[in-house]
Amino acid sequence: MNKLDYRLEIAAALKRELGGSHRAVKASMNWAGVSERTAKNWLAGANGPAGEHLIELMRHSDEVAETVMALCGRSEVCISLELACLRAALVRMLTTADEIMRTET
Repeated sequence: MNKLDYRLEIAAALKRELGGSHRAVKASMNWAGVSERTAKNWLAGANGPAGEHLIELMRHSDEVAETVMALCGRSEVCISLELACLRAALVRMLTTADEIMRTET
């Protein structure tokens, strides 16, 4: 992987998560605490976030987190995270179904 690939991959992840609008710029700015210019450069793929900014983006964006894990060759981590999210969703659904069934009887 080279620097260009990294920049373009992060830009694509941010666009998948946020779209390509000014809203995406604002969200990126808020998540990472950066200037508008910096956020625009990330979304354009001109620069990529580093260090603490990358961590903040990963904290707020599943797309960025999954992209970074894939770039590291750790796609299995993404699968584990997705399974954990699915399990939590199923538990919520079953709890709701149990509550509905209790109120109907």
